[in-house]
Order: sequence, then C-alpha cells, then structure tokens
Amino acid sequence: MKLFTPRETFYDLFEELADKLEEGVKLFTEILANYEYSEYKVGKLKEIEHEADHITHQVYKRMHKVFLTPLDREDIYLLANKMDSILDEIESAAVRMYLYRMKAPAPELVKITEVLGKAIHKIHEVIFSVRKKQDAELILALCIEINTLENEADQLHRAAMVRLFEEEKDAIELIKAKDIIGRIETAVDNCEDVSNIIEGIVLKYS
Repeated sequence: MKLFTPRETFYDLFEELADKLEEGVKLFTEILANYEYSEYKVGKLKEIEHEADHITHQVYKRMHKVFLTPLDREDIYLLANKMDSILDEIESAAVRMYLYRMKAPAPELVKITEVLGKAIHKIHEVIFSVRKKQDAELILALCIEINTLENEADQLHRAAMVRLFEEEKDAIELIKAKDIIGRIETAVDNCEDVSNIIEGIVLKYS
C-alpha cells in the first residue's frame, strides 16, 4: 500500500508534526508531575505550539503550490489541521493553569493526560508507519487503539465532572478544573479525529 507517491510525499512535515505532539504532551506531563507553574515551562510549550503552527502552514503552502498532490487536498488539510489542534488544546490548558494558579491538578486531569500521551504515541506510530509503507491492517489496528483510548478519556471526563460537582466546595476551583480537564479531553477527541482521517485515507487508497 502506498498512501503517498514519490512526487510530493508530505512525509517530512507530518512526521515533524507528530514529533511536536510528543514533545508537547511530554512537557505538559512534566508540568503536572512537578506542578511548577514556571514561566519557562509554559513559555517552552508555547514555543512548541508555534513551531507546530509553522509546520502546519508549510503543509498548506506545499499543498497549494503542487499541482498534483499524493492525497486529496481535503485529506491533507484535515490531517494537518487536526494534528495541530491537539497541540493547541495542550498549550491552551497549560497557559490557563498558569494564569488560574490552580491549587493542585485534579487527579482525573493527570489520568486523562496519561491517556492523551498514549493516544499521541499511537498517532506517532501511525504517521511513521505510513513512511515505512506498513500494511493497511497494522495502521487500522493502531487507529482502533486510538479510538479505544478516546472512549477511556470520555469515561474519565464524566467521572471527573461527577466528582467535582459533588465534592468541590470552592466554585472558582471547580470552574478552573472543569475548563482545563475539558481542554485535555478535547485534545484526546482530536486524536480520535486524526485516527478517523487516517483510517479513511487507508480505506480509500488500499
């Protein structure tokens, strides 16, 4: 199966985006683990997000400069956009944690971030599997694993909302936690969107 042709592969840009996703979720996980709301760490995450934005714009520019693209232009656009959106949500959550000065990260936030890290690692595997021309069955299996992780994140999110509304007596802290947990859960949703786009590409070109 060849999802991309030698004419204009886009391999490099999608792989760079996948690397940035790994960098971003690793740094966010470190922030949660040490709970250090330093300007340096948040600033570093913003840098990673800006770098991902630049790569995404390079995908768009290349797509419009090339007469014949290896994939449908819509698929190229959606894949780059959704990959970038994952990091947008991570960076947004980190900035708000810094601005809100939360007392402590909710345990569910830590758990959902762990799920997000697993989903991003699977996306990384999928993107690099395309470069290696792995078979469709392997890529589709990875996509199913990402979808399973998204379901796990949904369950954690619902449980978090139930606990927060039952136990959190400080309304301001509740609003802070709800916002940040929601953004990370949305990031996992975006991971599922990426897997669905790739699944559609595989089925279309295999």
